[in-house]
Amino acid sequence: MTILDLFKLEGKKAVVTGGGGGIGRGIALGLAEAGCDVALAGRRPGPIEATAQEIEERGRKALALPTDVRDNSQVEALVKSVIDEFGQIDIWVNNAGGLQEQKVNFLVKTTEESWDTTTSLNLKSPWMCAKAVWPFMRENGGCIINVSSVGGSSAGSPTNGPYTASKAGLNHLTKTLALEMAPFNIRVNAIAPGAVRTEDFEDAATWGDEGFERIREANPLKRLGREEDFGAAAVYLASEAASWVTGHVLTVSGTP
Repeated sequence: MTILDLFKLEGKKAVVTGGGGGIGRGIALGLAEAGCDVALAGRRPGPIEATAQEIEERGRKALALPTDVRDNSQVEALVKSVIDEFGQIDIWVNNAGGLQEQKVNFLVKTTEESWDTTTSLNLKSPWMCAKAVWPFMRENGGCIINVSSVGGSSAGSPTNGPYTASKAGLNHLTKTLALEMAPFNIRVNAIAPGAVRTEDFEDAATWGDEGFERIREANPLKRLGREEDFGAAAVYLASEAASWVTGHVLTVSGTP
């Protein structure tokens, strides 16, 4: 076996939540190009169907399964649908998440509803998904990848506390699940993206093109993230190349 063989994922079956665009799309296409059949979950049918078509154009099987991962019954139905169609789940990517309010959000001014909405999407749903897929992975092993954020390990975020607090919690969830699942040959890792000009980020940002240019100029590598950056990271973490890597939060941000 060559070193490149370690990165191949032929015969593997993957699920990517929030797979209709941005980072999720990049991860889904990366996994497909490495050999995976991929099931895509998302609240909007159109985007996940479009990504599914791109996966099929690459010669892999794809499923587009409308799902709200904040609803445990829908998560369980998602797992059942994938098992019924693919027969197994080897890789699960918890990518669904994001900013819930398009404004500065101080913790002391955050409403309970806003707090619950943000933490449910970014922290509770990955926990529910891990619980739901666990019975189907523990016999044959597998890989869970959580999509966190560089904000989850920052010194603090006084204008977006609910989001970064939930991502910090996700980092800890990743490490704890890794310890609990290791005896069953299930590896659990996370990817922490830096600034990526996704549709969600565009919607939440208030600074426009000029602001994104400032972010780019401040980055040591003088660019923003691209979807394929995260596809490559996911392929690594899901493959045998990372067989001795678990409980790790891999920062992909162009910064030290």
